[in-house]
Amino acid sequence: MKEIYSLITAGILWISCSCFISLSAQSDGGRLFGNLEANANFYMRDSAIGAANIPQYDNQLFGADTWLTLNYSNWGFDFGIRFDMFNNSQLLNPTSSYNDLGIGRWFIQRRIDQLTITGGYIYDQIGTGIIFRAYEERPLLIDNALIGVRLAYDLDENWRVRAFAGKQKRQFSNYESVIRGLALDGFISTGSDDNPISLAPGFGVVARTLDDGSMDRLINTIRFYTPLDREGLDPVFNTYAISLYNTLTFGPISWYIEGAYKSPEIIFDPFKLRSDGLGGNIQGSLKKASGTVFYSSLSFSQGGWGITLEGKRTENFSFRTDPQLELNFGQINFLPPMSRQNTYRLTSRYVPATQELGEYAFQVDVRYSPNRTWSFLGNFSNITNLGGDLLYREFLLEAKYRYQRTWTATFGIQRQEYDQDLFEGKPLVPMVETITPYAEFLYRFTRRNALKLEAQYMQTDEDFGSWIFFGAEYSTAPRWIISASAMYNVDPTMTDNLLYPTVSVAYNAGTSRFSLSYVKQVEGVVCTGGICRLEPAFSGMRFTVNSNF
Repeated sequence: MKEIYSLITAGILWISCSCFISLSAQSDGGRLFGNLEANANFYMRDSAIGAANIPQYDNQLFGADTWLTLNYSNWGFDFGIRFDMFNNSQLLNPTSSYNDLGIGRWFIQRRIDQLTITGGYIYDQIGTGIIFRAYEERPLLIDNALIGVRLAYDLDENWRVRAFAGKQKRQFSNYESVIRGLALDGFISTGSDDNPISLAPGFGVVARTLDDGSMDRLINTIRFYTPLDREGLDPVFNTYAISLYNTLTFGPISWYIEGAYKSPEIIFDPFKLRSDGLGGNIQGSLKKASGTVFYSSLSFSQGGWGITLEGKRTENFSFRTDPQLELNFGQINFLPPMSRQNTYRLTSRYVPATQELGEYAFQVDVRYSPNRTWSFLGNFSNITNLGGDLLYREFLLEAKYRYQRTWTATFGIQRQEYDQDLFEGKPLVPMVETITPYAEFLYRFTRRNALKLEAQYMQTDEDFGSWIFFGAEYSTAPRWIISASAMYNVDPTMTDNLLYPTVSVAYNAGTSRFSLSYVKQVEGVVCTGGICRLEPAFSGMRFTVNSNF
């Protein structure tokens, strides 16, 4: 049935797009544009680094992920369609193989005076996303689009109200629970011309109604609990979440604050113990609780200084289409991450995933540029559970020196403490502690030709042990980028001394980019915006195409 639906939908939209293309020659203002993103992996078994014993290495040897998007605008309408294809893909489950294809997204949008109507697959969020965020993260195969209808009405030039209803996407089908929401966003300007003050207040509410199938599964699970563990576990069909937020801007100061509350519902706690009925305990249990999040960000920018302070407290704010879903499945909301988004290979090896059940977190980021030659950066982040136990801590200091437009040198050092047991599900392992100095040198031979060199060293006695990384990249803008790097386990704790090389060539032709890489990659964590998953080791070739047209 799903395949028939996808084919019918694709046929209707394709015929529609074909009609639009043929009519656009006679219509002023018609615009057709799109994007192709394709990734191909050629797997080469290497049991020494752990790249083995999954279908891609054992027999399939090839995998691909593809997204083809077409958008058309004319007659006051916006139309969009996206074709998705996954062949032997690791994105859904890194240790398995996922195969499917179909229409990944379509939408129709029309603006009538102050009213904008959107139907189909919708991406949107309320505030920072704490109570609702429909979004896409392709590296993690997260596509939490809302399949439904959204109405947005501009009350005036400063105030807008939005209402939506639908179901959350699940690959090429959808979860059955119904989601609906309302948001009001505004802008207020006051103060004098010399000292303007602005406010951007907002309010949002989201409701989720469980479908009968989810409710039946929930009741059946609770039936097998002991009477004591069942106490208080009264499931509800409807759960509500509300959020108040505001951005205050005054001169060089900007202050964002948001508070959210979720009504009591049954959620899954992977750390709570329950009885197995035989005198022992089982880790992981359902519980009923309300949820709260408080988040604030204060920033200052003036005279070469840039300072940002962030803080967040989270308690029992798991909000999913089905309360028994885990990992990255069925998430209705998004909790802002509270650690620095590092870019270097070794400084970004350990990244903390956002903890929806309980988290105290704060972050301080300080930047100072006394002149065009020097700039300095300092960052500190600290994350604990609600009991005060340390989950993650990071110190980072960085200095950058620019010599005219010829060369730039960057030097930095990072210190991390990372609870690998919690974030990666590896029981009884110690807290990972690292010290990582790094350096980068960029030299511009001409305006088009440049050479970048990187060196990093991570000292740690935990996990795989210490690492050293070297990288070089030569670019001839706008066409070629050639790079090579090597990551070496200099003081291993679990394997022999292993080398992980990467060689890559990228070519830009107009609005298209092609790249071919040979990669050996150590097991680690892949994160985007605080949403993470464990990724196994990789060995093989990668080919990617990204084209806008």
